[in-house]
Amino acid sequence: MVDDRAPETNHRTARLIAIVAGLLGAALAVATPFLPVKQTTAQLNWPQNGVLQSVDAPLIGYVATDLDISVPCSAAAGLAGPANAGRTVLLSTVPKQAPKAIDRGLLIERVNNDLLVIVRNTPVVTAPLSQVLSPACQKLTFTAHADKVTSEFVGLVTGPETNDPGKPLRGERSGYDFRPQIVGVFTDLVGPAPPGLQFSATVDSRYSTSPTLLKLVVMIVGVLMTVIALGALHVLDAADGMRHRRFLPPRWWSIRPLDLLVTVVLVWWHFVGANTSDDGYILTMARVSEHAGYMANYYRWFGTPEAPFGWYYDLLALWSHISANSVWVRLPTLLMALTCWWVISREVIPRLGHTVKTNPAAKWTAAGMFLAFWLPLNNGLRPEPIIALGILLTWCSVERGVATSRVLPVAIAIIIGALTLFSGPTGIAAVGALLVAVGPLKTIVASHTSRFGYLALLAPVLAAATVTIFLIFRDQTFAAEIQASTFKSAVGPSLSWFDEHIRYERLFMATPDGSVARRFGVLTVLLALAVSVAMTLRKGRIPGTAAGPSRRIIGITIISFLAMMFTPTKWTHHFGVFAGLAGSLGALAAVAVTAAAMKSRRNRAMFAAAVLFVMALSFASVNGWWYVSNFGVPWSNQFPEWHFGFTTMLIGLAVVALLVAAWFHFYGHDRSPPRGSERRLTRILQSPLAIATWLLVVFEVVSLTLGMTDLWPGWSVGRSNLGAIAGKRCGLADYVMVEQNPNVGMLTPAGATPADALGGPTTEGFGPNGIPTNLTADEVVGGGPGTSSNFADSAQGDEDETNQSGTEGGTTAGAGVNGSRARLPFNLDPARTPVMGSWRSGTQQPAVLRSAWYRLPADWSQGDR
Repeated sequence: MVDDRAPETNHRTARLIAIVAGLLGAALAVATPFLPVKQTTAQLNWPQNGVLQSVDAPLIGYVATDLDISVPCSAAAGLAGPANAGRTVLLSTVPKQAPKAIDRGLLIERVNNDLLVIVRNTPVVTAPLSQVLSPACQKLTFTAHADKVTSEFVGLVTGPETNDPGKPLRGERSGYDFRPQIVGVFTDLVGPAPPGLQFSATVDSRYSTSPTLLKLVVMIVGVLMTVIALGALHVLDAADGMRHRRFLPPRWWSIRPLDLLVTVVLVWWHFVGANTSDDGYILTMARVSEHAGYMANYYRWFGTPEAPFGWYYDLLALWSHISANSVWVRLPTLLMALTCWWVISREVIPRLGHTVKTNPAAKWTAAGMFLAFWLPLNNGLRPEPIIALGILLTWCSVERGVATSRVLPVAIAIIIGALTLFSGPTGIAAVGALLVAVGPLKTIVASHTSRFGYLALLAPVLAAATVTIFLIFRDQTFAAEIQASTFKSAVGPSLSWFDEHIRYERLFMATPDGSVARRFGVLTVLLALAVSVAMTLRKGRIPGTAAGPSRRIIGITIISFLAMMFTPTKWTHHFGVFAGLAGSLGALAAVAVTAAAMKSRRNRAMFAAAVLFVMALSFASVNGWWYVSNFGVPWSNQFPEWHFGFTTMLIGLAVVALLVAAWFHFYGHDRSPPRGSERRLTRILQSPLAIATWLLVVFEVVSLTLGMTDLWPGWSVGRSNLGAIAGKRCGLADYVMVEQNPNVGMLTPAGATPADALGGPTTEGFGPNGIPTNLTADEVVGGGPGTSSNFADSAQGDEDETNQSGTEGGTTAGAGVNGSRARLPFNLDPARTPVMGSWRSGTQQPAVLRSAWYRLPADWSQGDR
């Protein structure tokens, strides 16, 4: 006999478990940031092994938390007397010969006949060397804290000529953080260390923490409670009696011609395509994290942790243990790209409606827009690829919850969205995907609440919303995260939401930030968004599409653009988070401008004109790529052209399209042919957005491929990556030649002196001093309106902030070999290196220079060219 009460009993049990486990999981997650951690402490002590020997110990944080130094006065004897005339430094934290050493570090040094303690170019205390070596002087002490530094010659007193005679000879400086920069401990003394000599620096290791046993247990239990709560939620969802729907769509594994084309493009681009600008420092951070104990950002923020945005980099750190080769470390990015396309083609497009699913133009436009976004923006190690994928997966999970009227998919969507949110600062774009889940969640919960109540359904959702806290605070505390965030905001850059215009200003600059590829991707997604919104507002929905999913994908895109305003930096590579949404919107826009949806030929001609205008605006820039990826690329420093500029030809075509639209409006038959009369290829060719995006994809792939072939067999990104497959792992290092002495190997003039050879007899407008005194690079972002003060401060700087190679210009007191007083870079010898320039104050004039002939080296060969 079957007991009909068994299912009801199971549901009551599941309801109780969902409430208890969900609330407990959420409570443990909220408590995790406030649980204790174990901190690894470190100190730098010197001398070591009882020997006076300099040691290198550069601190990532530059300064120590606390510094205590004690030096016996007798140690100064090593600086006294004619035999020690070349020894001046008793102890310092920077090498005395380093540029600006006195401005940055601590030096206890002999100056004339005095022993001086100077920190950051500020004298603290001084005493005659004769008194220091007297029996009255016991030791010299120095202590440094964030609020003040003090130093004292213990045993000595101030002289009668001072304001307070007879007082201990000591000095103090406060009102500023005078702690010296530490790159090691250095001394001019040699031999065994005298008794009493001590240098002790407490290293700032506040972020080198690991979870205690209590915190580890709480996190494990919390994750288990969340899993149990979600399992109970699944049982409650199944109470509706509906049969379980398959998780993956039918024939999801089948490969179509378009899939094969997208895969080939992505795989080829993985080898020859340009990387992103931050790949180098992200990889270094990931590899160093194992030794640092946490993901430290020491490139910009003095070793503060990347958390709460570091979990993606932690995965990269594990991946790089196998190999640090570019092809290998970027392999997850390639897999994410392929997954993104599979999600777009298998999940997104079918959910947008039958017309989108069956329209070939929609699929080709989706593929083209996805690639046009992904190729220039997401081929590196930055977190934008995983964010783009996370936004899509969040939306798909929400749509599954709506389709099945179940809460569990929405809870899973919240977990994916939260992970996406904390993948990087640009993960804030995932807010849109989370917000669109609120409406469906409210509707689904309301349909089940009469049977199970709100708490049983919302407690697991709450646990799902907070489970990422375990990941974020697994080895850090709430206080540490607040300190790190406050410090990052203080150091900057930390731009406000109303500075978002800076991102778009950079997009329209003729630099790699505003290159043809980047500009086209962003402008096309804005165009697709505008068309989709206009059609939705005019007709309630895009004809032939599913209203709910279409509106939600449009809403996610709009919210994501608004959310991007709150990122602290404003770079165009952040637009990479829209790669998945671009493909989805492209499919919608392609359907919106078909003859079935947009029946007016005039309007379709105007849309074609808009696409051509976007292309013209995009080609009004350089075909530039970041750093070494730019080597050999055609038009990398100019607007693309062939007889005429591409932008000129495209704007002309846009005008022609507008004239056609005018003809249809005034004279033509402004109606479309009957639906279904076009062939498949015809429908694709009538989609201007598909044609434009694929033309740009071909342009990008061919550009980087030509960049590789033109430099072959020289080094290029593509050659390096292809060579890695054959076991050549050193990349650029195999091709870089380092010149140890730039003054060796200069060419010898033929029939002229070195002073006269550079300026030959036909020289006009060039002179030895025709060089501006200031050659520093112009700042990209100045201290104008909308710019943070940190940008302005760092842009001004002092001489020490300029290029250490000497390329910032300047003049010298003495004249060089040809009378020039220009300061030469790279330690070039003015007595052997002539220099000439055509710069003059006021209006610049055309100039001509033709040097005398120079002899080639005797060992020169054709291979040297």
